[in-house]
This record gives sequence, structure tokens and C-alpha cells, in this order.
Amino acid sequence: MICTQVLIIGGGPGGLAAAHGVASVGANCLILERDNRLGGILNQCIHNGFGLHRFNEELTGPEYAHRWIDIISTNPHINAKLNCFVTEIQRTQDGFLTTAMSADGLLEVESKAVILTTGCRERAAGSILLGGTRPSGIYTAGCAQKFINIEGKSVGKKAAILGSGDIGLIMARRLICEGTEVVGIYEIMPASGGLARNITQCVRDFNIPLHLSTTVTRVAGRDRLEGIFVAPVNEKLQPVYELEKFVPCDTLLLSVGLLPENEILSKFGLEWTPATNSFAVDEFFMTDCEGLFLAGNVLHVNDLVDNVSSEGEFAGTSAGRYALGELSKGAERVEIGHDEHIKYTAPKYIHLDHEGTAQISFRVSKNYKKVIIKAFSGGKEVSRKPCPAVTAGEMQTLIIDKSKLIDGLYLEVEVL
Repeated sequence: MICTQVLIIGGGPGGLAAAHGVASVGANCLILERDNRLGGILNQCIHNGFGLHRFNEELTGPEYAHRWIDIISTNPHINAKLNCFVTEIQRTQDGFLTTAMSADGLLEVESKAVILTTGCRERAAGSILLGGTRPSGIYTAGCAQKFINIEGKSVGKKAAILGSGDIGLIMARRLICEGTEVVGIYEIMPASGGLARNITQCVRDFNIPLHLSTTVTRVAGRDRLEGIFVAPVNEKLQPVYELEKFVPCDTLLLSVGLLPENEILSKFGLEWTPATNSFAVDEFFMTDCEGLFLAGNVLHVNDLVDNVSSEGEFAGTSAGRYALGELSKGAERVEIGHDEHIKYTAPKYIHLDHEGTAQISFRVSKNYKKVIIKAFSGGKEVSRKPCPAVTAGEMQTLIIDKSKLIDGLYLEVEVL
């Protein structure tokens, strides 16, 4: 049995920053990581573009991870155990009892608070009902990334990519650099879901065809993929099969969305948020279960790892304060409302009886040019941010002074 004030499940960018946050308020914590090293998905992201906001420097994924590992490695308040797979979290009278399987056998950890920073997983072929057989040569984009960057293996000679999220765009460029021909990226939506910089640096700069409002309907091949059938979609995102055509290729990468790894919390009866496929939290990243926190991609999928670290660090300070008896849920919690231009907000709730500021993160429903993001409370405007352009693929944030809140918070996007 191990006792700690805060248990952090997941040693990726969110978990590493959360540990730093816990230690910054004087509490101790333990990180449980299922892999054999800290860093999470960053270890296979050898491209640059990380750390511009956090460290004012452009780093690769492994470099960014090791910056955080160096920060926490000498802190006596922080410990970590690798090769630990958490199987159960139970609520106890004094906090939580977490069970994990480790290299040394069964491990039990008692803690006052738990932070879940387990990230997310990719949707595979089965989750999108991809027609045809199941030949080899079909990978999720992250799986292909691991094969190439970690294992040093080639995934194919001629590849197509379904979905234009950031990982799909980055892997299109990576395949070109490894000598694989990329016949095209096929995106069912009328606009790419990736960051503008990735569309430019990974697609346009490498002259990779990007087919919008187009999807892969089925695959062909018995032992190895021989090609894909693609078709344009109508306004209801339904394939127009009369215009279907065959594209020869031996590899298909799927970049069709991410799902937060939060199933271990299903028995807690927490409020579910369909727009994020995760649970609702307040401005301290605490769920309906007091002492249980979420941060990073397990809460909602972020586009920048710097944002994941910021969320993790703040969740860590909140959990550390809670474990020390300095933070409670509060009595006056209100839901953050928003107009039709916004998909969701994280957090979903905010307290009226706490001081300070709160950062509200959200995504817009589609791309807009020249907008003003506004926040209202009691019919009065409490915050605004003009933006020359916003896209559905990029996270937006708004800082709220909680002392200005009267009876709740409502966000709206005014399109100029």
C-alpha cells in the first residue's frame, strides 16, 4: 500500500505538468504511467512545433517531454512509477483507493485526490464502419507514426489518408520524407480540422492533394490493401455513390477523430458531455465527484500540447490545494451557457463564490472571419475578445474575472 496526497494517472504532458502544479503548492504526488517511460505520445512526435507558448522555443515532442521531466525530476514532492496499468478507482471515506497492475504485481494507492491525465485514443476502422475486407496496410495515423518514428519501419509505398486532423496532416508530410507516395488526403467536411500552420507546412508545401467534402467509402484487397474507393459527399455528409472512383494504394492511414480515455470513471455516475465525449468539470477541473479531477485530452481534445500542460498544471494546483484542505467545491455553481456558434465550453461550470479569474476554453462550430467573442453575466458584458478569424480546428480561450459575475455566464460569438 502506497499513500500520497495526490495521485496522477498518466505521465504524458498533462500528467507531468500536473505533478509540477501539485508540488508548487506544497503537496506530494505520485504519477502512475503504463508505459516504460514518461512523456506519453510526445515520445513518438519527432516533428517540431511544441513549446512555443510554454517555453518560447520550438521543440520536438521528445524535447518538450524532457523539459518537463527535468523540471519535476529533482522535486522531492514528486514520485513516479512506470509500467503501471490502473484497473480500478474507488471512492473511500477519506479519499480514493486506486488499484493498478505493475511489474511487481498488484499495487494499491491511497490518496486524497486523483487527477486523470490519460489522454485519448484514435478511432479505428471499426468505429467508422469502413466497407470492404480487412487487409493489412490499414493503420491509425498514430500507429503508423509509432512504427516509423519508434520502430524504424516502413508502412507502405503508396498511401492515402482519411481525415485531415493534425496527426493526419503531419503524417502525410512524414510519409513523403520517408519516401512513400501520398496519393491524397480525403476529408468528409468542407474544411480541414487541422491547424492552419499544419495545412500550410505539411500539405501545401509538399504539394499533397487535399480533397474536401470527400470520403473513403470502402477498401479493396485480400491479404494487402490494393486500393480505396472514394466519393464526394452531399450536404448531409452522405457519399454520392454515382461519383465513386477507385484510387490504387497499398496503405491507408485513418485520422478520423480521437476519444478520451476515461472509461475507468464510468461507474462514478459523473455528468457526461456528449460534445467532448467526456465528463463535465468546474473551473478547478474538478468533476461532480469531490477530489476527482480531469485535465488535458482526457477532458477535451486540445490542438496544442502547450494548452494540455497549462490545464494539467492548473488541475495540479487545484488538486494539491484540495488535498491540503484549502479548496472546496463551493456552493454557488452555475452552468456556462453559449450560443449556437460554440460547440462546448471547458469548464462547463463556474462558481460564483470563489475569487480570481477563470479561463474558459471552447471550440466554434465552424470557420468564421472577423468575430468578437463576448461574455455576459446578468445581462452585462464582462469580457470580450476580437478575432480576425476563428476555425473549428483551433481552440479559443477567454479569461473571466469572477468578481464581475452576477448570476451566471453566457458566451456568444458575434460575426461581423
